[in-house]
Amino acid sequence: MRGFLIWMAAVLAMTAPARAFDTTAAAAWVYDVQTGTVLMEKNAETPLPPASMSKLMTLTMLFEALRDGRVSMDTTFPVSEKAWRMGGSKMFVEPADRPSVEDLIHGIIINSGNDACVVVAEGLAGTEEAFARQMNERAAQLGLTHTTLTNASGWPDPGHRMSMEDLGLLATYIITEFPDLYPNFAMTSFNYKGRVPSNAGNRNPLLSIGTGEWTADGLKTGHTQEAGYGLVGSAIQDGRRIIFVITGLTSDRARAEESERLVNWAFREFSMRTLVPAGEDVAQAPVWLGTVSRVGLTTQNGVNVLVPAGVQDQVRVEVVYDSPVPAPIARGDRLGQLVVTIPGTRDTVTPLIATQDVPEAGLVGRMKGAVMQLGQRAITAVTG
Repeated sequence: MRGFLIWMAAVLAMTAPARAFDTTAAAAWVYDVQTGTVLMEKNAETPLPPASMSKLMTLTMLFEALRDGRVSMDTTFPVSEKAWRMGGSKMFVEPADRPSVEDLIHGIIINSGNDACVVVAEGLAGTEEAFARQMNERAAQLGLTHTTLTNASGWPDPGHRMSMEDLGLLATYIITEFPDLYPNFAMTSFNYKGRVPSNAGNRNPLLSIGTGEWTADGLKTGHTQEAGYGLVGSAIQDGRRIIFVITGLTSDRARAEESERLVNWAFREFSMRTLVPAGEDVAQAPVWLGTVSRVGLTTQNGVNVLVPAGVQDQVRVEVVYDSPVPAPIARGDRLGQLVVTIPGTRDTVTPLIATQDVPEAGLVGRMKGAVMQLGQRAITAVTG
C-alpha cells in the first residue's frame, strides 16, 4: 500500500485547547450523527442494567411493526392482568381498556409505562417472554453486540443488560429510520384518560431547558436502584445532531446537570470542517495497462469532520491505495480509502472511488506498458 499525506494545518485556524470531558457518569457514549464521530466514550461497551432506557428496543419493535403494516396507529391491544399489575412507572391502563398503538407510544415515551410495554409485548408476540426473544434476535441483526433483554420494560433482572454504545446506536437507528415517529419523543405531556395528572409529564430533563443555542428532542430516561439515573438524549444545533447516553448518576438533579453540561461541551468544543468537498478529486492514481495513465480518486459525498478545539494544526489526511491500479476500472469502483487522523478521536475512514471508466489497453498499449515497467526496473537496479 502507498500512502500520500495531506497536512491541513494551513487551512485550519488555531483556537483555545479543547477541554476533555470528565463525566461523573459511571458509563457514557457521545456521538455526532452527521460525521459519524464518537466524541467521547467511558465504559461504553460494558453491558449494564439499562433500566427504562431499554424501552427504546420495545419502541423499535413497535415502530417496525407500524412501518411493515402489521399494525396501525389505530390498532388496539387488550390489557392483561399481568400488564395491569406491573409496578414502577405506569401509564395506568386497566383491564377493561383497549389502548391504541398511538396511546401506547405516548405512554411508553412520556409516562415510561411499564404496563404499556407489557401490553405492546403481548400484543405483538403473544407473551412478554416471546417478545424478549424477538427483541434479542432483532438487536443482534442491528449490530447491538452487548445487549441481552429479558423483558419489555427494563424491569430489574440479572440477565437484562445493554451497553451505552448499543443504546446510542439504537437511538441513532430510531432517529434516522423513523423521522415521522421520532417527534413523539419531544412531547412533554400525556395523561391517559385523564387518570393521573401528576404522572403526565415527560421525565426527560433536557426538554424543558431552553439554552437558545441548542434544542433537545429526545429520547428516554431510566432509573432503578441498581442502574442509578440515566438518559439517552439527543439535541440539535444549527442542523448538527448529537446523541449521548449516560448512566449511573446519583440523582435526578445530577442526571439533568450532567446532561446539560455534556451537550454544551459537545457543541462548543468541536467545530465542523469540510476537508474534501463533494465531487472534488482527492488524488490521481497511476493505472497499469489502461487506456489512460491515471485515474481520479474521489469520495461519494465529500468528507466533513469534527475537530476538537486546539488541535486544528494536527489534523492529518492520508490517501491510501494499491499502486498502480490495474485496468479495467469502472467508474465508482472502490480503489482505496482516505484516513483522517485527529488527536483525541477515532480515525475517520472514507472509501475512495474511481471518477471514470478506464478500459484495459489493447495489445500495443499493454506492450508499451510492459516495456515501461522493464525500463523502470532497470533504472531501479542501477540506482538502488
